[in-house]
Amino acid sequence: MTPDARVRAVGDIETAHLFDMVVDLNPPLNIGKGPYGQRVLFGAVGGSFDGPELHGEVLAGGGDWALFRPDGAMVLDVRLTLRTHDAALVHMAYGGRFITPPDLRTDMADPATRHRIDPARYYFRTTPLFETGAKQYAWLNDIVCVASGYLIEGGIAYKVTQIL
Repeated sequence: MTPDARVRAVGDIETAHLFDMVVDLNPPLNIGKGPYGQRVLFGAVGGSFDGPELHGEVLAGGGDWALFRPDGAMVLDVRLTLRTHDAALVHMAYGGRFITPPDLRTDMADPATRHRIDPARYYFRTTPLFETGAKQYAWLNDIVCVASGYLIEGGIAYKVTQIL
């Protein structure tokens, strides 16, 4: 098959570290099995984020309205509020996928030990977007990010990377 003549070379995607984030979680609330799978709320009780251009705290009240599909995959639907070190508020929203291989699911179900599992053994990726009215952080309104997540004791953590 001949390549489409409209396809052209564009620059490679470049990235830059935006921040690392820790989100402490409440015990999960099992909403129940609905038409799309099992819905569970993982509510945020706080946390922190730290990067070269911004840092601060994750405020309580947000969370992940996760959907566990029948095939075992988790679909993320997260909304969080960040407060920067200089008191600006930033809305952070992201979707994503958390794919756990079948042979790990029993170990991942144990909250006492799941954070010890090597993150290289599962796939946990998200696509954060931001919204703020703070002038000093208005640049966040116009960027796209990707993040790698991993389990920690008491919650989750992410390495958030800006797509340049």
